[in-house]
Amino acid sequence: MTINPSKIESVKLEKVIAKLNDEFPPSLNGEFAFVGRSNVGKSSLLNAILGKKVAYVSKNPGKTRSINYFLIDNKFYFVDLPGYGYARASKKDREEWRKVIDRYFEERNWNMRILFSLIDSRHELMESDEQLLEWTQMLGISPVILLTKVDKLSNSEKAKQYKYYENVLADYGIKKIIPCSSISKEGVDLIWNLINESMREV
Repeated sequence: MTINPSKIESVKLEKVIAKLNDEFPPSLNGEFAFVGRSNVGKSSLLNAILGKKVAYVSKNPGKTRSINYFLIDNKFYFVDLPGYGYARASKKDREEWRKVIDRYFEERNWNMRILFSLIDSRHELMESDEQLLEWTQMLGISPVILLTKVDKLSNSEKAKQYKYYENVLADYGIKKIIPCSSISKEGVDLIWNLINESMREV
């Protein structure tokens, strides 16, 4: 199966997992999950990848508190995971986030074709990012790293940050790093290449 993003006809919010006992949707042809710190630009990038405004973009970090399943052409899912690392989140909220994500990785890892982990390209790797990468490493998941907001960097800054992340992420065995921007659409084609490559696998 090959997906032409310009020919996607329907994208709908199929399922919202807000509680620990909420049921996940049917597996279909797999799912592609997106995770990242609050305010990393996840919703904006999802909209850029799909070419449609489907994920709500909030000015307030930490808006996404649930697991949102977007059904693409009734064939597969994009999964918008709740943002982590929001400084103002209460301890209870952080624990709830951990439980929800933990359940997702435990129960849907088998159906997850790619985990896209979003990191703000303007900053160095933060502690909460490290914790997520250590967690996925422990679970045997090797995420694709999306360095967001590269349109806010000069070419020299972008090259410097890319090299920095190449070195840092090597410690986690991660080699796939894509600089991207929801504004310039940089990286969107590469993301779709990976998605299509995965969809062609049995």
